[in-house]
Amino acid sequence: MQKSQRLIQLIMMVNARKSFTVKELADELGLSTRTITRDLQELSELGVPIYSIQGRGGGYKLLQERLLPPISFSEGEAVAMFFACQSLNYFSSLPFGDGAGSALHKFYHYSPADVREQIDRLKNRVAIYSPYRLMSPEILQTLLQAIMIRSVVTIDYNSRSGVLKRNIQPIGLYASSGYWYCPAYCFLREEIRQFRADRFLSASLNESIPCRGDIEQKTLLDKPEKDHLEQKVLLLELTKKGVWLLESNTRFTSTIQRNEDGSGTAAVPIAAEDVHFYVELVWQLGEEAKIQGPIEAIAYIEQKIESMRRLYS
Repeated sequence: MQKSQRLIQLIMMVNARKSFTVKELADELGLSTRTITRDLQELSELGVPIYSIQGRGGGYKLLQERLLPPISFSEGEAVAMFFACQSLNYFSSLPFGDGAGSALHKFYHYSPADVREQIDRLKNRVAIYSPYRLMSPEILQTLLQAIMIRSVVTIDYNSRSGVLKRNIQPIGLYASSGYWYCPAYCFLREEIRQFRADRFLSASLNESIPCRGDIEQKTLLDKPEKDHLEQKVLLLELTKKGVWLLESNTRFTSTIQRNEDGSGTAAVPIAAEDVHFYVELVWQLGEEAKIQGPIEAIAYIEQKIESMRRLYS
């Protein structure tokens, strides 16, 4: 086996275990302990974060920030990865620390000259924009770490009722319209709630509270069930432009019925507790959408209209 191949295999082996001894690696690779010791020293000089454990039963350990073995990318893959990372630049905050920027630099710096020229020609010509929203990158990183290591998080959350301290078990993180959202199990309410990351005033890992096994199994694909709650049907009458505007919202798309002239209607099944939330979405359409039911939705939209009338009278 060539030395370069042996070093790559060694990186993969030490990445796969928390601690190891020289003899273990030597036996597995069929090499002398002297050769393995020399190879580990070389990996350390190359930047692989290995450190020795002194004393009885000692050996070697890998620091938490591990290095991946070399990976080959085609030109198309390198360009795709570069712009996937670059698209993150339009977010005000990210949960990845300096990782995204560092990866972007490596993809560009170590690409062949002709690939860098292609990337340069595409700069400022291809972009994935996201609205700029101010939030704490440290809090996002804490939430991401909690998901990775399975930890409860203690938060101070700025809700409509004021600032509340809660213990939550994050399920995931996702971005929408520039905001970061964290669906999580709330130990106070004893149910899954949706939290907006920019409303977190503080967040810290709390390993004193054990995670719930059933929550650990959930992902972002598991939407909270609201079938047990009182249900309503939001009835909408839409102009042609209203149909065009609303069909891009996945909450409404499948419920829209188009008329021959391009106008349409929608019957949207919702939980009764979400009536105000959906009315707020429809409010943005102005005269392009008319709420026909339920009565609670009509009353809420009339209340908003009257509030606006008083504001400008």
